[in-house]
Amino acid sequence: MATHGKYGGVVPELASREHLRAIVPVVRLALGQAGTSFDDLAAIAVTEGPGLVGSLLVGITYAKSICFARNLPLIGVNHIEGHIHAVILEAQETGAIELPAVALVVSGGHTHLFEVREGYTYRLLGRTRDDAAGEAYDKVAKLLGFGYPGGPIIDQLAPHGDPRAVKFTLAHMKGNKLDFSFSGLKTAVLRWVQQRDLAGEIEARRKLQNPSIEDWLRWTPKPTLDMLASFQRTVIEELLLRATASAEEIGARALIISGGVASNAGLRAAARSANFPCPVYFPSPALSTDNAVMIAAAAFVKFRQGSFADLTLRAQANLALA
Repeated sequence: MATHGKYGGVVPELASREHLRAIVPVVRLALGQAGTSFDDLAAIAVTEGPGLVGSLLVGITYAKSICFARNLPLIGVNHIEGHIHAVILEAQETGAIELPAVALVVSGGHTHLFEVREGYTYRLLGRTRDDAAGEAYDKVAKLLGFGYPGGPIIDQLAPHGDPRAVKFTLAHMKGNKLDFSFSGLKTAVLRWVQQRDLAGEIEARRKLQNPSIEDWLRWTPKPTLDMLASFQRTVIEELLLRATASAEEIGARALIISGGVASNAGLRAAARSANFPCPVYFPSPALSTDNAVMIAAAAFVKFRQGSFADLTLRAQANLALA
């Protein structure tokens, strides 16, 4: 966060350098904390996509090296499938999620709806046509001087505003009604800001050092809090509207909501209070954002199926889930 925060978002070249710097000590630390070693492993799993190519290449090259040196099988995992399996893994503590299910994967880079079928095969139902939901959060936060990542800050501030104060409209989609769009909402926020003299409060927030929620509240007037609450309400309403429509369309027995935005308290509260036609499952906050557990969980299904990759595995920035 410290590396990318000053730029208001992830810088791909810096991200890959950080991956390269951290991957060896992080793997050593993980093995040490687990009380295990390379000798105990049955396979190596790695994300092959989608994502930033430079960062993916670091992980794939390191995984291949371990497999070659230890004569271990390699498993390539789709990042989005990992988010889905984070929820499936945790749900097994109380009982398996019934299929077919709808999976809403929503983060800074993804906003997708999938049908999850028996055998863990997938069908894309809808996706964002422009910004991902988490990306919209971060851009709005940057515009208003809240820094990066902005989603968690807006989520903490939204309960202090009136979610009906600013009348934002939902996107009206032509074609696939299950697709999302957040660029219009982001533009509406920009217009709201441009119509007001907010330069002073924005600059004051940008100057804050390691601010707490109390600091943000002190430098965020009620009209801005109302706008943030209205922005969050609109994003959540669009997400849940299309998730509900998807569940009804396929006769889903469960709705899975995962990805970084799944840790949003407003989204969780709205989903629990909504009248869904099926049970709703979230990951724990620790498994909502990108993590290794979700990749291992998705890989374990492939391991049992004997679905292995070879050393020609390559990074795919736009890898589809099907």
